[in-house]
Amino acid sequence: MVICSPLEPDLVARIAAVGPRVEVLYEPDLLPVPRYEGDHVGVLPELTAEQRQRWAALTSTAEVAFDFDRRAPAEINENFPRLRWVQGTSAGLGRLTDRFPLDLSKVVVTTAAGVHAVPLAEFVLTGLLHFVKDVPQLKEWQAGHRWTRYTSRTLSGQRVLVVGLGAVGRHTATVLAGLGVEVVGAIRPGGTPGAPGVSEVVRFDEIGSVLPTVDAVVLACPLTPQTEGLLGAAELAALKPHAVLVNIARGQVVDETPLARALAAGTLRGAVLDVATVEPLPDDSPLWDLPNVLISPHSASTAANENALITDIFCDNLRRWLDGKPLHNLYRPELGY
Repeated sequence: MVICSPLEPDLVARIAAVGPRVEVLYEPDLLPVPRYEGDHVGVLPELTAEQRQRWAALTSTAEVAFDFDRRAPAEINENFPRLRWVQGTSAGLGRLTDRFPLDLSKVVVTTAAGVHAVPLAEFVLTGLLHFVKDVPQLKEWQAGHRWTRYTSRTLSGQRVLVVGLGAVGRHTATVLAGLGVEVVGAIRPGGTPGAPGVSEVVRFDEIGSVLPTVDAVVLACPLTPQTEGLLGAAELAALKPHAVLVNIARGQVVDETPLARALAAGTLRGAVLDVATVEPLPDDSPLWDLPNVLISPHSASTAANENALITDIFCDNLRRWLDGKPLHNLYRPELGY
């Protein structure tokens, strides 16, 4: 098996220790250079002719890959002729075959579902409290050395729509319900019918009836044809003026143009965005300069222990692979995760 993205040496050793049948092909000088802890994309180094030959020798013999080779996505079939399984490092892989034209009848793909649930739920909580406790106003008053008594709302008692009840959405619902929030869940047709802490469930195509009744919307769904543009101008206009939008899904789930207009006009209280339609968010995006927007550079899920948690999933699946047992977290292309 070959490791295709940066990974700490002690975690590589854990993978190798799964069993004597495991041969780990790990050449860190050929891999992307991580920009931060837990970076699975990194900066691709320029390889010499000799290094390219070394990498080709690794990929041509590997049956299993830890993460995808981002150096030549379109050539994955030619470069990995023996490939049978890829362990991804993200929970949602979206339209995987648009980037990596794998024959999914021959190659199994598994995800890192569940790894990011805790940090993303914490980010959601941070974002909601940012506006519930009027942090933007407090910062403005602090800058002006203004001491003014005021009254804030409580998160407890509010009604929040969580769109997507996968591992992230379910954990987010549990956290919010534990703080006294009434949680409504939105699911795809045939999806998870409920989750702990969720008081009501609707389908994605039914959220229009719920939007006018909620104080916040949390987008935690994968990007699929059913969720692309899920929140457009009409849906955003249906929200209460004090409502807050938190997007930890994908930027394309919400139409950014009417979102920016609503935020600028004050018909929407605030937005907490970990993702954008175009990433990095373009310099000329109006979202940068709006005081009621909190922007995270698609990093809310990146926790310091992320690689260790993904390695746990991979090692468990590797044992299953060796024993001929079904793998956990199988990617389902029709769902995008």
